[in-house]
Formats: sequence, C-alpha cells, structure tokens
Amino acid sequence: MATDSGRFSAKLDVPEALTFDDVLLRPKESRVEPDDADLSARVSKNVELTVPILSAAMDTVTESDLAIAMAREGGLGVLHRNMTVAETAAEVERIKRAHELVIRRENVVTVSPDDTVREADTLMEREGVSGAPVVDEDDVVLGIISGTDIRPYLEVGEDDAVREAMTDEVITAPEDVDAREALELMYDHKIERVPIVDDGDGLVGLVTMQGILQRREHEEAARDGDGRLIAGVAVGPFEEERAVAADEADVDVIFIDCAHAHNLNVLDSARAIKETVDADVVVGNVGTREAAEAAVDFADGLKVGIGPGSICTTRVVSGAGMPQMTAVSEVADVAVEHDVPVIADGGIRYSGDAIKALAAGANAVMLGSYFAGTDEAPGRVITMQGKKYKQYRGMGSVGAMKSGGGDRYLKEEDEDEEFVPEGVEAATPYKGSLASELHQLTGGMCSGMGYVGAETVPELHERAEFVRVSSAGQTEGHPHDVMITDEAPNYSPNE
Repeated sequence: MATDSGRFSAKLDVPEALTFDDVLLRPKESRVEPDDADLSARVSKNVELTVPILSAAMDTVTESDLAIAMAREGGLGVLHRNMTVAETAAEVERIKRAHELVIRRENVVTVSPDDTVREADTLMEREGVSGAPVVDEDDVVLGIISGTDIRPYLEVGEDDAVREAMTDEVITAPEDVDAREALELMYDHKIERVPIVDDGDGLVGLVTMQGILQRREHEEAARDGDGRLIAGVAVGPFEEERAVAADEADVDVIFIDCAHAHNLNVLDSARAIKETVDADVVVGNVGTREAAEAAVDFADGLKVGIGPGSICTTRVVSGAGMPQMTAVSEVADVAVEHDVPVIADGGIRYSGDAIKALAAGANAVMLGSYFAGTDEAPGRVITMQGKKYKQYRGMGSVGAMKSGGGDRYLKEEDEDEEFVPEGVEAATPYKGSLASELHQLTGGMCSGMGYVGAETVPELHERAEFVRVSSAGQTEGHPHDVMITDEAPNYSPNE
C-alpha cells in the first residue's frame, strides 16, 4: 500500500516565531530627545489617543474608575463585560459624564421637588454626583440640592421633600456661556455648579467647578468631538444587545472580545454588529496573517494576542498560540495596507516590550497585569507576607468564566459540566496610582523612540530595526552580578 512519505514529518519543518525577549531595537543615529517624542496614535480608524495605551477588558482591571483615569491621561480604558447590559451602559455614561465642560441634559442627574431627601441622597450616591438641579415636570429649574443641603435632614428629616432642603435662589447661565464666564459666576457667588438654561429656564446642561478644573489639569486627555472622555467597551462575539446599549450610551470603540476571532461564526457576528452600531468596532483577538485578512475588510481595528498574557494558559491548555512579536508583525503587514490600526494585547512586562510592539507594527498596546495593581483597578487588596497585592485573574479563569466570560472562549456553562479554563487567578503587587504607572511606561517608550531616532509612531514604524538576542544576551540585558538594594519604579527582577 502506497504511503504519503513525509506527510507528517514535513509539518515540523516550521518557521520560527519570536516574542519580546527574543529581540532588541537596534540603536540608530538620532537627534530625538525623549521629551520630544510624540506617542499619539490611532487606536481605531476614527479614534486617536494622546498615549497609545489601553487597559485590558478584565474584571480585575477595568471598570469606570480606571477607564476615567486612563482617558484623562490620554489612553483608553476598555470596560470588561462581566456585568449586565444595563450596568455596561451606566458605566459608559459615567465615563462620558466625567470631566465634561458642559454636562449635556441627558447626562445631568436631576431630582423632583417632591422626592424625599433620602431618595435624592440615594440617587446622588448611586450616580456619583455631589449635587443635582431640582426641576419640575416641564424641566424648569427650581433649585439646587447638594450634599451640604441634605446632610442635616438625614439625621432628623430624611422623609421631608426636596423642596424643603434645596437652595431655591439658583444662579444659572445661558447656553452660550464659556468656561471663563462660568468660573467667574461660581467665584462671585461661591457656588460649585451652574445650571445652563434656555430662554424659558428649561435645563439644557450643567457646568461644575470640578469639571472646569479637571479639564485644565488634564489638557492631554483623550476626548471625543464633544469634549467628553473617550470610552471603550468589550462585548461578547454574539452580544449584539450589549453592543447596541453601549453605542446608545455614546461609547467610542466597541471591542469584539474573543480569544480566537478567526472563527467564522465570530466574524459573521462581528460584521453584523459593525453594521448595527455607529461606534468603531475593533475585532480580536487574532494572531496570524490569515486572521487579519479575514477581518480587515470591515474592522476598524485589529487586536492581536493568542495566549501571551501573564495569567493566560491558552497555549499550554490548547497547544495553540503565536509568540507576540511575530503575531503583531504578521497582522500589521495586512492591516497597514488597509489603513487599519493594530493593538498588541498581552505579554508586555516592561516599557521596552511596549515600544518593541509598536516598532513591530502595532499602533497601540493593551496591558492587564500592569494596571491591575493600581488604586483605580477594581480588584481587592490582599496582604501576603507583609506585602500588599491586588487580585488579578484572567478572563479565561474559572472564576471569571462563571461570572459571565465563558463565551470569550466559545464555551457556555450549560453545555459543559465544568469549564475547561484558559487562565488562572492570581495576585499582582500593589502599585499605587495609575498616573504614576503610566508616567513610567510612557517615559520608557519615549526613551526607546530616542534610541531609534523616531519622533512619532509612524516614524518608528519606518526607522525601527531589530537584532536577535541570545539567552546570554537576555541575561546581560537585566541587572546582573549584583544584589538590588533599592528597586526602581519601572523594573522588578521578578517580572
């Protein structure tokens, strides 16, 4: 009987695939100082960031607090999807309401004069505001109520009507008010918020002292065309309802969140979602040229990463994956021909890894564990052996999948007696504020651009060259032959 000699052994005649530690950027002649480097780049066809950094859509990384912090620093926080559809919309609205110069009417939290003080307090606490206009059934502004007004009533008269507790001498401003005029009104009258009204005293918006000051403090924030913070949200590959709800809440970028987007059912659903929403749609995750070719005709961005994350076990559980530098470069080869931005998702431990990803063709990078230890991340703080850590788990872990993330890995709980996880639950060192972590990350990336002689990300794409690194070279690249006594904020020997 004839045999196909070499049929299987030929499968092992394979190309080499590389990750971050396998390469270094080749230093080149340069006049670029790190402070002159411009990291701004598109994260999708219609959304540009001052800082090309995204926080991962993980339930121990990104909720609205961290997303707001990311956007005001120029990056993008991508909300996880282990929450109800209504909660997703509310989180997007909270991001959009934060730092608005003029909070639009649909986003202004208001109360009725007939509400009780307790009801007003509960509403304000839930919505995260310290005060609210009081309006009648015709939306005419009758007064303002704040925490200061409410506090005495909570002790003795929480069932009293809001009309009894509110400040009824309201200072308002016309629709054409600018920031300077609003600030002068607040200063002159010693108030913190000014309702914007039309000619009939109907409420059309709200300006707050906090909003003006925050806008001045964060001039490099990532904002939409209306001056609101940029927001991103992850949706399951078949979650059109969540995508529509987020779109109606004015989300800027929707991320199709799947471990293996080169699945024909996922691609069909992603196309349908793209046709349904106004927001940009980024498809992920992909890791090969073929996957990029399958999605690039309709996607506004491509997210790259098959198993590189620190808490991901996809490669050892499934036997499938692609080292991240090779994955990014393959996808970028296709995407650049269609003007589609590429996001490198996962595997980034140091700022040097991030700039290598950009040099390999990515426009932006997404990180999870890097931000999971920050104050703004939702994970709980854990103390072990006298050191503080924060909870961090992969979306393929058992806990995350039970919380609703199973379809990211194309698995449903009612189909299997138990999940086959592709991630673990762990802890990451507590780091403090997100702003400090971003400063270290972007500072290192700008240093890398200086070494290459690239002032912008497009220049980096053109000028960057790599060299291969041996295992000895990798060892040489880290501090060696010494005992570190004072750790640097941007380097840990255990990473």
